[in-house]
Amino acid sequence: MARDDVVLVGLDGSAASLHALDWATAAAQAHRLGLLLVCSYALPSFTAASLDGGYAALDDTAIQEGAKAVLAEATARISDSGVPVTAKVMTGDAAGVLVELSRDVRMAVVGTRGRGGFADRLLGTVSSALPAHAYCPTVVVPLREHGHALPDDAALPPVRPVRRIVVGVDGSPRAEQALRYAIAEAEVWGAEVTAVAGVPIGSMTGVLAWLPDAVDHEQVLRDMAEGLNVVVDRALVGHPDVVVKRHALDGSGAELLTEFSVATDLIVVGSRGRGGFAGLLLGSTSQAVLHHSECPVVVVTHRCAQDEPATQGAATS
Repeated sequence: MARDDVVLVGLDGSAASLHALDWATAAAQAHRLGLLLVCSYALPSFTAASLDGGYAALDDTAIQEGAKAVLAEATARISDSGVPVTAKVMTGDAAGVLVELSRDVRMAVVGTRGRGGFADRLLGTVSSALPAHAYCPTVVVPLREHGHALPDDAALPPVRPVRRIVVGVDGSPRAEQALRYAIAEAEVWGAEVTAVAGVPIGSMTGVLAWLPDAVDHEQVLRDMAEGLNVVVDRALVGHPDVVVKRHALDGSGAELLTEFSVATDLIVVGSRGRGGFAGLLLGSTSQAVLHHSECPVVVVTHRCAQDEPATQGAATS
């Protein structure tokens, strides 16, 4: 599928979205792509008793000018980057607008303050909804340090160059797609990859009636390590210069990847991409990592073309 040579960035004027813009600019430089900056808004309406229960629409002039100001600030912020920039004000639900635009771009990037919690999953904020439904790999950049969201007036932390990439591998086709993406991204950034396979062995022992009380943890981990080596070696064909460390560990994928995010520059996750209300409400490995990661997370779903080169971005669930 032909895509425009741009990285899509959703902006709303918040500190989180500006931090995401900084990361997207660095990614565009590394991939030699342009940037498409988008600020979208849905025109609110309210019931007016004087109109017998009808709806009175607000004049959108002020809102539109505000959106233009957001884009002007963003464009000025990256004016010295040398990256080609296009800026657009669009009307409509932000997540819906970005999902539609994701059909024609290499990568989509949005920010999040990372408060997470039940409300975000239930309502499906942009940082939750876009990765689940996008047609291209989506990067969610958290404005978070030491497990806490930074306030809007805090100084934005510098963008770390991508030197360490961690990808979750569980043997599924989506995880293998994420692994291939991580390896190709490592070539672009000059990064090292760590592939992590995790099974919560300890929490399973004795929980199920048919599971023996004494599980040979070491044997399970050895079997996992063997399977991980097979998958990684297969993905490395044609990429002789990429270094991939392999770790088979006791623990859930979400817990392990979140722990790794503290000392990592990019987490890559794959997702079956079921999306929809149930997917956002119930969560998954990718949703859990998005809500708690300390570093940017790339998500790739079944909607992302599997034969796309890495410069179009990608990710695991």
